[in-house]
Amino acid sequence: METTTEKNIATFTHLSALTQYFIPFGNYIFPILIWSSKKDKSEFVDHNGKQVLNFQLSLLLYSLILIIIAVPIFIVTLFKNIPFSAIINDNDVIINHFDFENSIGLITVGIIAALVFFALKVAEFFLIIYASIKTSNGEKYKYPLSIPFIK
Repeated sequence: METTTEKNIATFTHLSALTQYFIPFGNYIFPILIWSSKKDKSEFVDHNGKQVLNFQLSLLLYSLILIIIAVPIFIVTLFKNIPFSAIINDNDVIINHFDFENSIGLITVGIIAALVFFALKVAEFFLIIYASIKTSNGEKYKYPLSIPFIK
């Protein structure tokens, strides 16, 4: 049976991942600080700290993969379809031969990757809240799609 203090620390460890919206890399820094200071004193806090960090590292990996897919596709498509000859008339820029027809498959893959990235960020927010609620009730929570980097 976990004490109220252990539940609160574990809950705060989950919620500290939300600091990424205010402080760059706060989703790694604060959970690491909380987890490393209390992991030896409580098995419950240790378990939840590992879950938070594994989830954040997994999301980083998934995000990097999606960015590696989406960004080059958009750059290649853009430079492939925009000619370097443009006509400038009276403060208007006219670009000729702008054609997405041959690259619609690549654009679709890039858009899907961007949408999956956005869905991951929304899911991350709600999963952190859900994990915090479960942890505050004294349950051990395991994030879905989390790769166990820290065991």
